[in-house]
Amino acid sequence: MRRSLLAAALAVLLVLAGCSATLPAAPDDSAPSDPGSADLTVTVTRVVDGDTLKVEYANGTEDTVRLLGVDTPEVHAENTPDEFEGVPETDAGRECLGRWGERASAFAKDELTGETVGLTFDENEGMRGYYGRLLAYVSYDGGEFNYRLVSEGYARVYDSQFERRDRFYHAEAEAQQAGTGLWECATESPPTGTATGTATSTATPTGALGIRINADAAGNDNENLNDEYVVLTNREDEAVSLAGWTVEDDAGKTYEFGDVTLDPGASVTLHSGRGDDTASDVYWGRDSAVWNNGGDTVTVRDADGTVVAEKSY
Repeated sequence: MRRSLLAAALAVLLVLAGCSATLPAAPDDSAPSDPGSADLTVTVTRVVDGDTLKVEYANGTEDTVRLLGVDTPEVHAENTPDEFEGVPETDAGRECLGRWGERASAFAKDELTGETVGLTFDENEGMRGYYGRLLAYVSYDGGEFNYRLVSEGYARVYDSQFERRDRFYHAEAEAQQAGTGLWECATESPPTGTATGTATSTATPTGALGIRINADAAGNDNENLNDEYVVLTNREDEAVSLAGWTVEDDAGKTYEFGDVTLDPGASVTLHSGRGDDTASDVYWGRDSAVWNNGGDTVTVRDADGTVVAEKSY
């Protein structure tokens, strides 16, 4: 009965979204999915916080998604440390969680804002929660974003009966053991200042600068250098001058921006090859590829050499 009700509700959502009402096969309960195999495909219009998104269907209808099975620290309210195992009920514990709430929000903004993602629903949880929000797994860039939040230390597992909980709890245990991300707060004396845990993909603490990487160019990277690129997006409400800022890889290869200014919401693409710079595209002038397809780190520093954004893949 529960499955038939979920199928009926999904059919209604598909119609509202301007899609065919033909239902896909039941999703794999244990493995991440791609957007193409999800129940619904939507565009993320805004990140409310690390575990809540505003999305838009193909016909322009908007909805709110609460990421299933995860709970990131609060950014719009005071945190409750006893919800996070091992974090002390102290001002230091609350402040530490607050910093990681900001980090989780910045991470979600950096990864998801403006992107097309897949939504997959869970038979055990239904499609909507108590506040009317969709409860969904979000698939993006070949993986499941909910799971990444847990495995990279941006969230705890939100205890419920969702079908993938065993895999999530295993990832949470590994993050706790390694002190990854917010779990650096799980000590008698949580660190103060900017969060410094080992979550592998971060933006600036306020989410001011988004980073997107296309490391694997079509064909041979060294023969298609302009299809290897990094996109920087200004997520602030004011323009940002990049003059004198640098972009660097793990090996120390460094590019320095000239007179480039990003208006609010604007992006600039740094191509590895050669070309004529414009307001939206600049060129490194390299003769060989920069970014390792197997993994690398993009580090952005301002004109004073301060790291303002960093992202690993």
